[in-house]
Amino acid sequence: MTSRAADAVTMPERGICAHRGASGTHPENTVPALEEAVRLGAQMVEIDLALTRDGEIVLMHDATVHRTTNGKGRVIEFDLAALKQLDAGAWKHPRFAGTRVPTLAEALAVLPRNVWINLDVKADARFGDRPADVVRRVAELVVATGRQHQTFLAARAEVAAIARATFPGIRICSMDRTKDPAEYVRDAVARRVDFIQLRDCAQDARLPAWIAALKTAGVRINYYYTDEPGEAARLLQAGVDFVLVNQVESVRAQVLPR
Repeated sequence: MTSRAADAVTMPERGICAHRGASGTHPENTVPALEEAVRLGAQMVEIDLALTRDGEIVLMHDATVHRTTNGKGRVIEFDLAALKQLDAGAWKHPRFAGTRVPTLAEALAVLPRNVWINLDVKADARFGDRPADVVRRVAELVVATGRQHQTFLAARAEVAAIARATFPGIRICSMDRTKDPAEYVRDAVARRVDFIQLRDCAQDARLPAWIAALKTAGVRINYYYTDEPGEAARLLQAGVDFVLVNQVESVRAQVLPR
Protein backbone atom coordinates (compact mmCIF):
# COMPACT_ATOMS: atom_id res chain seq x y z
CA MET A 1 0.00 0.00 0.00
CA THR A 2 1.33 3.45 -0.89
CA SER A 3 1.47 5.99 1.91
CA ARG A 4 -0.15 9.42 1.66
CA ALA A 5 3.32 10.96 1.87
CA ALA A 6 4.42 8.98 -1.17
CA ASP A 7 1.22 9.89 -3.01
CA ALA A 8 2.08 13.57 -2.57
CA VAL A 9 5.57 13.30 -4.09
CA THR A 10 5.96 14.76 -7.57
CA MET A 11 8.41 12.67 -9.57
CA PRO A 12 10.69 14.12 -12.27
CA GLU A 13 9.44 13.89 -15.85
CA ARG A 14 12.89 13.94 -17.47
CA GLY A 15 16.53 14.41 -16.69
CA ILE A 16 19.86 12.78 -15.88
CA CYS A 17 20.25 9.31 -14.37
CA ALA A 18 23.38 8.79 -12.27
CA HIS A 19 24.71 5.43 -13.49
CA ARG A 20 25.79 3.43 -10.41
CA GLY A 21 25.64 6.75 -8.60
CA ALA A 22 28.11 9.46 -9.58
CA SER A 23 30.41 6.72 -10.81
CA GLY A 24 32.65 8.92 -12.92
CA THR A 25 34.12 10.59 -9.85
CA HIS A 26 33.15 8.29 -6.97
CA PRO A 27 33.36 4.52 -6.36
CA GLU A 28 30.38 2.99 -8.11
CA ASN A 29 27.46 1.54 -6.18
CA THR A 30 28.55 3.06 -2.86
CA VAL A 31 26.97 5.51 -0.46
CA PRO A 32 29.43 8.31 -1.40
CA ALA A 33 28.50 7.88 -5.07
CA LEU A 34 24.79 8.06 -4.25
CA GLU A 35 25.20 11.08 -1.98
CA GLU A 36 27.16 12.88 -4.69
CA ALA A 37 24.48 12.11 -7.29
CA VAL A 38 21.85 13.59 -4.99
CA ARG A 39 24.01 16.64 -4.23
CA LEU A 40 24.41 17.28 -7.96
CA GLY A 41 20.66 17.07 -8.56
CA ALA A 42 20.33 13.86 -10.58
CA GLN A 43 16.68 13.09 -11.35
CA MET A 44 17.26 9.32 -11.33
CA VAL A 45 19.84 7.06 -9.71
CA GLU A 46 20.70 3.62 -11.09
CA ILE A 47 22.13 0.91 -8.81
CA ASP A 48 22.94 -2.77 -9.27
CA LEU A 49 21.66 -5.35 -6.81
CA ALA A 50 23.09 -8.76 -5.95
CA LEU A 51 22.32 -11.42 -3.35
CA THR A 52 24.74 -12.51 -0.62
CA ARG A 53 25.06 -16.07 0.63
CA ASP A 54 22.94 -15.22 3.68
CA GLY A 55 20.15 -13.61 1.67
CA GLU A 56 20.99 -9.91 1.95
CA ILE A 57 20.75 -7.50 -0.98
CA VAL A 58 23.88 -5.46 -1.66
CA LEU A 59 25.00 -3.02 -4.33
CA MET A 60 27.35 -4.73 -6.78
CA HIS A 61 27.49 -4.76 -10.56
CA ASP A 62 29.85 -7.66 -11.13
CA ALA A 63 29.34 -11.26 -10.10
CA THR A 64 32.76 -11.10 -8.45
CA VAL A 65 34.13 -8.52 -6.03
CA HIS A 66 37.70 -8.13 -7.26
CA ARG A 67 37.19 -5.17 -9.64
CA THR A 68 35.60 -2.83 -7.10
CA THR A 69 36.94 -4.10 -3.76
CA ASN A 70 40.16 -5.46 -2.31
CA GLY A 71 38.64 -8.93 -2.07
CA LYS A 72 38.32 -11.92 -4.36
CA GLY A 73 35.48 -14.31 -5.05
CA ARG A 74 31.84 -14.31 -6.12
CA VAL A 75 29.34 -12.10 -4.33
CA ILE A 76 27.07 -15.08 -3.70
CA GLU A 77 29.93 -16.80 -1.81
CA PHE A 78 30.13 -14.00 0.77
CA ASP A 79 27.83 -13.49 3.73
CA LEU A 80 27.11 -9.86 4.54
CA ALA A 81 29.50 -9.67 7.49
CA ALA A 82 32.41 -10.86 5.35
CA LEU A 83 31.49 -8.53 2.50
CA LYS A 84 31.45 -5.60 4.94
CA GLN A 85 35.10 -6.24 5.72
CA LEU A 86 36.12 -5.34 2.15
CA ASP A 87 37.27 -1.91 1.01
CA ALA A 88 35.03 -0.75 -1.83
CA GLY A 89 36.51 2.69 -2.33
CA ALA A 90 40.31 2.69 -2.47
CA TRP A 91 40.37 1.31 -6.03
CA LYS A 92 38.79 4.57 -7.22
CA HIS A 93 40.91 6.99 -5.19
CA PRO A 94 42.75 6.91 -1.86
CA ARG A 95 40.34 9.46 -0.41
CA PHE A 96 37.59 6.83 -0.59
CA ALA A 97 39.58 4.20 1.31
CA GLY A 98 37.44 2.44 3.89
CA THR A 99 34.20 2.79 1.94
CA ARG A 100 32.07 -0.32 2.39
CA VAL A 101 29.75 -2.26 0.12
CA PRO A 102 26.28 -0.97 1.04
CA THR A 103 23.07 -2.89 1.44
CA LEU A 104 19.96 -1.83 -0.43
CA ALA A 105 18.52 -0.61 2.87
CA GLU A 106 21.57 1.61 3.40
CA ALA A 107 21.30 2.96 -0.13
CA LEU A 108 17.62 3.79 0.24
CA ALA A 109 18.36 5.62 3.49
CA VAL A 110 20.44 8.27 1.65
CA LEU A 111 18.18 8.66 -1.39
CA PRO A 112 15.40 11.25 -1.21
CA ARG A 113 11.84 10.33 -2.11
CA ASN A 114 11.60 12.60 -5.15
CA VAL A 115 14.16 10.89 -7.42
CA TRP A 116 13.60 7.78 -9.49
CA ILE A 117 15.51 4.70 -8.31
CA ASN A 118 16.49 2.32 -11.10
CA LEU A 119 17.15 -1.10 -9.53
CA ASP A 120 19.16 -3.30 -11.88
CA VAL A 121 18.56 -6.79 -10.51
CA LYS A 122 21.38 -9.32 -10.98
CA ALA A 123 19.88 -12.80 -10.64
CA ASP A 124 21.32 -15.12 -13.29
CA ALA A 125 23.59 -18.13 -12.77
CA ARG A 126 26.67 -15.97 -12.23
CA PHE A 127 24.96 -14.45 -9.20
CA GLY A 128 23.69 -17.71 -7.73
CA ASP A 129 20.62 -18.24 -9.92
CA ARG A 130 18.16 -17.37 -7.14
CA PRO A 131 15.87 -14.82 -8.84
CA ALA A 132 12.89 -15.50 -6.58
CA ASP A 133 14.98 -14.83 -3.47
CA VAL A 134 16.40 -11.60 -4.90
CA VAL A 135 13.04 -10.27 -6.05
CA ARG A 136 11.26 -11.19 -2.82
CA ARG A 137 13.88 -9.44 -0.69
CA VAL A 138 13.99 -6.35 -2.91
CA ALA A 139 10.19 -6.09 -2.90
CA GLU A 140 10.11 -6.45 0.88
CA LEU A 141 12.57 -3.58 1.31
CA VAL A 142 10.82 -1.34 -1.21
CA VAL A 143 7.46 -1.84 0.49
CA ALA A 144 8.85 -1.60 4.04
CA THR A 145 10.46 1.75 3.26
CA GLY A 146 7.49 3.14 1.32
CA ARG A 147 9.46 3.54 -1.92
CA GLN A 148 6.96 2.00 -4.34
CA HIS A 149 6.25 5.37 -5.96
CA GLN A 150 9.84 5.92 -7.09
CA THR A 151 11.37 2.51 -7.72
CA PHE A 152 11.40 0.16 -10.67
CA LEU A 153 13.17 -3.09 -11.43
CA ALA A 154 15.35 -3.26 -14.53
CA ALA A 155 15.06 -6.94 -15.34
CA ARG A 156 14.53 -9.50 -18.05
CA ALA A 157 11.08 -11.00 -18.63
CA GLU A 158 11.50 -14.07 -16.44
CA VAL A 159 12.63 -12.01 -13.44
CA ALA A 160 9.96 -9.39 -14.12
CA ALA A 161 7.29 -12.11 -14.05
CA ILE A 162 8.50 -13.27 -10.63
CA ALA A 163 8.52 -9.66 -9.42
CA ARG A 164 4.97 -8.95 -10.53
CA ALA A 165 3.73 -12.22 -9.00
CA THR A 166 5.42 -11.25 -5.72
CA PHE A 167 4.46 -7.58 -5.76
CA PRO A 168 1.83 -6.89 -8.46
CA GLY A 169 2.22 -3.12 -8.36
CA ILE A 170 5.95 -3.01 -8.93
CA ARG A 171 7.22 -1.03 -11.91
CA ILE A 172 9.29 -2.85 -14.52
CA CYS A 173 11.95 -1.64 -16.94
CA SER A 174 12.38 -4.15 -19.75
CA MET A 175 15.96 -5.33 -20.21
CA ASP A 176 15.07 -7.84 -22.95
CA ARG A 177 17.20 -6.13 -25.57
CA THR A 178 17.41 -7.60 -29.04
CA LYS A 179 19.88 -7.21 -31.89
CA ASP A 180 17.41 -4.94 -33.65
CA PRO A 181 16.04 -2.35 -31.19
CA ALA A 182 12.75 -2.30 -33.12
CA GLU A 183 11.91 -5.73 -31.73
CA TYR A 184 12.86 -4.59 -28.22
CA VAL A 185 10.52 -1.61 -28.54
CA ARG A 186 7.64 -3.75 -29.85
CA ASP A 187 8.06 -6.21 -26.99
CA ALA A 188 8.11 -3.45 -24.36
CA VAL A 189 4.90 -1.97 -25.76
CA ALA A 190 3.20 -5.38 -25.97
CA ARG A 191 4.16 -6.28 -22.39
CA ARG A 192 3.04 -2.88 -21.06
CA VAL A 193 6.19 -2.31 -19.07
CA ASP A 194 6.75 1.00 -17.32
CA PHE A 195 10.25 1.76 -18.65
CA ILE A 196 12.56 0.71 -21.44
CA GLN A 197 16.33 1.25 -21.55
CA LEU A 198 17.49 1.87 -25.10
CA ARG A 199 21.16 1.74 -26.00
CA ASP A 200 23.47 2.10 -29.00
CA CYS A 201 20.81 3.67 -31.19
CA ALA A 202 21.23 7.42 -30.75
CA GLN A 203 22.04 7.80 -34.45
CA ASP A 204 19.43 5.34 -35.74
CA ALA A 205 17.05 7.02 -38.18
CA ARG A 206 14.18 5.02 -36.65
CA LEU A 207 14.66 6.46 -33.15
CA PRO A 208 11.98 9.18 -33.51
CA ALA A 209 9.41 6.55 -34.54
CA TRP A 210 10.35 4.32 -31.61
CA ILE A 211 10.09 7.24 -29.20
CA ALA A 212 6.67 8.13 -30.58
CA ALA A 213 5.41 4.55 -30.22
CA LEU A 214 6.72 4.28 -26.66
CA LYS A 215 5.20 7.63 -25.68
CA THR A 216 1.83 6.56 -27.08
CA ALA A 217 2.02 3.37 -25.03
CA GLY A 218 2.97 5.24 -21.86
CA VAL A 219 6.42 3.65 -21.61
CA ARG A 220 9.08 5.93 -20.11
CA ILE A 221 12.36 5.95 -22.02
CA ASN A 222 15.81 5.62 -20.48
CA TYR A 223 18.93 5.73 -22.64
CA TYR A 224 22.16 3.95 -21.75
CA TYR A 225 24.47 5.83 -21.88
CA THR A 226 26.54 8.90 -22.79
CA ASP A 227 28.95 11.27 -21.09
CA GLU A 228 28.81 13.72 -23.99
CA PRO A 229 26.65 16.71 -23.01
CA GLY A 230 25.73 17.39 -26.63
CA GLU A 231 24.44 13.89 -27.20
CA ALA A 232 22.59 13.89 -23.87
CA ALA A 233 20.89 17.15 -24.84
CA ARG A 234 19.90 15.80 -28.26
CA LEU A 235 18.43 12.64 -26.73
CA LEU A 236 16.37 14.62 -24.23
CA GLN A 237 15.18 16.97 -26.96
CA ALA A 238 14.19 13.96 -29.08
CA GLY A 239 11.92 12.68 -26.33
CA VAL A 240 14.10 10.38 -24.23
CA ASP A 241 13.03 10.83 -20.61
CA PHE A 242 16.24 9.99 -18.74
CA VAL A 243 19.82 9.66 -19.97
CA LEU A 244 22.21 7.49 -17.96
CA VAL A 245 25.59 9.12 -17.38
CA ASN A 246 28.72 8.47 -15.35
CA GLN A 247 29.96 12.07 -15.33
CA VAL A 248 26.95 13.53 -13.56
CA GLU A 249 28.39 16.92 -12.71
CA SER A 250 29.72 17.87 -16.14
CA VAL A 251 26.75 16.56 -18.11
CA ARG A 252 24.07 17.94 -15.82
CA ALA A 253 25.74 21.37 -15.64
CA GLN A 254 25.60 21.76 -19.41
CA VAL A 255 22.35 19.97 -20.20
CA LEU A 256 20.13 20.85 -17.25
CA PRO A 257 21.63 23.88 -15.49
CA ARG A 258 20.09 24.62 -12.13
